[in-house]
Amino acid sequence: MLVGVGLGPGDPDLMTIKAVETLKRADIIFVPGRLASDLVEPYGTPHILEFPMTRDKDVLQSHWENNADKVAEYARDGLAAFGLIGDPNFFSTFTHLSRIIKLRHPGIFIETIPGISSITAFASRTNISIDTSFTVSDGSPVNDRIILKARQPKKIVETLRLEGFSDFILGQRLFSDTEEIITNTDDMPDTGDYFSIIHARKQRD
Repeated sequence: MLVGVGLGPGDPDLMTIKAVETLKRADIIFVPGRLASDLVEPYGTPHILEFPMTRDKDVLQSHWENNADKVAEYARDGLAAFGLIGDPNFFSTFTHLSRIIKLRHPGIFIETIPGISSITAFASRTNISIDTSFTVSDGSPVNDRIILKARQPKKIVETLRLEGFSDFILGQRLFSDTEEIITNTDDMPDTGDYFSIIHARKQRD
């Protein structure tokens, strides 16, 4: 089993209890760099994986595949944790690493533990309150959209489909006892509640 563990923005006091407990239980902990290594060290021995900063695609692919194979070796029969700054599902090294592991080692179960992302950390540190729609971009094409407070899921999906979005996930009351996640578009309800979120994605070329 492989768990991507979000370590937050860099302050050890902002790591979640679940992140710390997972690091303590892990058979091995991998990290992508020194900052993550320092955060992990109180809970286990960090093993730094090298991700070179180069534009050479062949070199990059070779390192990604080698790192994926190394992690998979431990995740196949034990608990391997990959600790990283921020959140593992939000513009992270873990996203690409897990994608390669799924291709090369499809039998390994993968899950993630959320961490405070750079975006919410930035808002907190700069005392910015965001209560209207906003755009997060790294300059790449916009293929994803997240709708908060999705009170009319079916209608929202129908509207977004006209804009070219094709894949949808509805999450309601996440991480609670009444959590519900719907991935089949035909099952989208007419109404949702205040704690409903829709993720929409366009097919990438």
